[in-house]
Amino acid sequence: MLLLLLAAHAVVGALLLLGAGRLGRRAFVVGALPMLATLAAVATQWATIVDGGVVTSSMGWVPALGLQADARLDGFSMLMVLLVSGMGVLVLAYGASYFSDTARSGRIAGLLVLFAGSMLGLVLADNLGWLYLCWELTSVTSFLLISGNQATAQQRTAGLQALLVTGAGGLVMLAGMIVLAQGAGTWSLSELIASPPSGGTTGAGLALVAVGILTKSAQYPFHFWLPGAMVAATPISAYLHSATMVKAGIYLAARLAPAFATVGVWRPAMVTIGLVTMVAGGLRALRQNDLKLLLAFGTVSQLGFLLVLASLGRSEATLAACVLLLAHALFKGALFLVVGLVDHQAGTRDRRELPVLGRGWAPVQVIAVVSGASMAGLPPLLGFIAKEAAYEAFVHGGTWNQVALGVLVIGSALTFAYTVRFLAPLVRRSAPAGVTDRKVAAEPSPVPPALRFTAPAALLALGTLSLGLAAGPLGDDLIGAAATSLDPAVGHPHLKLWHGLNVPLLLSASAVALGVLLVLLGERLERVQQALAPPMRGDEAFADVIGGLGTFARRVTAVVQSGSQPAYLAIILLWVVWLPTLSALHAGGVPDLPAFDVLPAHVVLGATIAAGSIAVAAARRRFAAVLLLGAVGYAIALLFAVQGAPDLALTQFAVETLLVVVFVLVIRHLPEEFRPQRNRLGAALRLLVSAAVALGVFTLAMLTSGGSSDRPTSAAIVAQAKPEGGGANVVNVILVDVRGLDTLGEVTVLAVAAVGVTALARIGRRPTTGARS
Repeated sequence: MLLLLLAAHAVVGALLLLGAGRLGRRAFVVGALPMLATLAAVATQWATIVDGGVVTSSMGWVPALGLQADARLDGFSMLMVLLVSGMGVLVLAYGASYFSDTARSGRIAGLLVLFAGSMLGLVLADNLGWLYLCWELTSVTSFLLISGNQATAQQRTAGLQALLVTGAGGLVMLAGMIVLAQGAGTWSLSELIASPPSGGTTGAGLALVAVGILTKSAQYPFHFWLPGAMVAATPISAYLHSATMVKAGIYLAARLAPAFATVGVWRPAMVTIGLVTMVAGGLRALRQNDLKLLLAFGTVSQLGFLLVLASLGRSEATLAACVLLLAHALFKGALFLVVGLVDHQAGTRDRRELPVLGRGWAPVQVIAVVSGASMAGLPPLLGFIAKEAAYEAFVHGGTWNQVALGVLVIGSALTFAYTVRFLAPLVRRSAPAGVTDRKVAAEPSPVPPALRFTAPAALLALGTLSLGLAAGPLGDDLIGAAATSLDPAVGHPHLKLWHGLNVPLLLSASAVALGVLLVLLGERLERVQQALAPPMRGDEAFADVIGGLGTFARRVTAVVQSGSQPAYLAIILLWVVWLPTLSALHAGGVPDLPAFDVLPAHVVLGATIAAGSIAVAAARRRFAAVLLLGAVGYAIALLFAVQGAPDLALTQFAVETLLVVVFVLVIRHLPEEFRPQRNRLGAALRLLVSAAVALGVFTLAMLTSGGSSDRPTSAAIVAQAKPEGGGANVVNVILVDVRGLDTLGEVTVLAVAAVGVTALARIGRRPTTGARS
């Protein structure tokens, strides 16, 4: 069932891309069908998952390598599936009103469905290879969605930046997965977690996997790609960069932490990076005037908060991570959709230029205030419950816990401050002081959005309010199943809004008070930030790195690609000959020379080949050199025939004939004689290279001859030709069955050579254009 749902997303997404021009905005309705089917399928398994059960589905992928397309639905996967599919349906419904009725809308809908399928495959994967494949598919589809139709250089740059950062991190993560899989003896994620490997390589593998987690979840110093991705349309940002794609890293960290948190430097490193990201992202959000960029840096900050909880590996933190994961998707998704409503109707999302919103905007303002309050961690909303649970996870413990708890409070205060900065231009009733020159006060209120345009954001805001007021009845089963599937020690939690007067409540009040102080500081805090800001932003450093790589590549190319054909040939011949020769010497040493069984024909043909080769090198006329070279080739063919290899001899005859014809066709357009060599050093170098190649070939021939087996492979092939290949002709069996791909390559080479010869032959008959009479 699970794999069929993934296939449905792939099929529907591909069909939408093919029919984008005909469907237009109707593609969003069609695109919602596989997501609705996924929600319905999960609903049928709700009771099983909540009771601790697991639903699996499997299909052979690359059985020889032990790779399976294994899907596994447990409590945590169910939470992620509900977020991916539920948010997907709402975003597609929102997009039907946001986008115009053009082929671009159909293309975006198709890519969103493909992305949703990739994300579902990632959170359902129980095989590391399958997980990595889906991980990279989310990066590719994200690149296509960010780049749009590549109308602007900014879109192309942002898409490429996101692809390179997350793709490079994914490659590093793949290396870590291979190390962990080899150490555990399995590619199954659930088996890896149930029986984690030990040893020094496990720590190295985890460190490599952590790089992929950090890049995907936009942690410092890899955060810069996420704000850059805000050039994408707002529905895309709401879906990919707040609710789903950026949670992939958090998802994997939460999966691995209960089993590996104490291995190596996982816990201190991941928690420290998460705390730095939370504070740094919050500070950057306080400097933004673009409401969408403000939310983007706020998302970076919240992702740092999530990483701290997800990677800690303790049951209390795991529970808090699951609550915050759900809360963040609800309030941040709603806020992004609100920005899209304002930008779509008002034509701007700059908080300084936004006109006063009239009474018709009251529903949007209520949605913004409710969702913003949840982001700030105010009661009675789900964000408040998540923040209290996070504080509870750090209240008890040593100095390290207390330091981390203090940083979390500071990060929460920054969240409150940038939430106020976000909401202020949306709810104000008059133009702010000092901006009348921008004619904000004189601008009429933009037309309010239609109800169907506002409904998706309203449902998300209603969700964060309902789960806050009735956290126990509505959220216990889902959050409990998710947290328990990660760490059975979580047990059966009971979420509630009021826990009495306790330390987490006092910390929440302290965060709000500190946040109010930051709001009052206002521009003074912004000036301090600007003065203390680093001289280079992350995106600028990334651009410098890419530019430096380009400069390095050009300089290396200028050295190694000098344009000298003799130099190229010398390098190629020396590598092709001496690399296998040195490998053979290292592997088996110098064997005894093989016994020579010399016949009179061998002597004659050997002398002919040697004399012809010397004559070719000494020839001054090109035509004579071609004939002599052909004579050497024919003599070699006769040597093959004498040695009992008629098929090889026939091939050699055919090749030599073809080469002679090609050479004759070419030398008609070249001078009759070779240009004499005036550079004695160049001639000496050529002679040295020739001698080195000859010595290498001779050594390799002796090594391979001396290493021949007493029982040649040919005997086994002859014996198995009939039972295995089904043919009485041994040569045909070898060509078609044993050497099938080699034969295909040889046929291809001959076909290409034939095309080249035909083209060369036609050159001489081509009429000269532009000739004067």
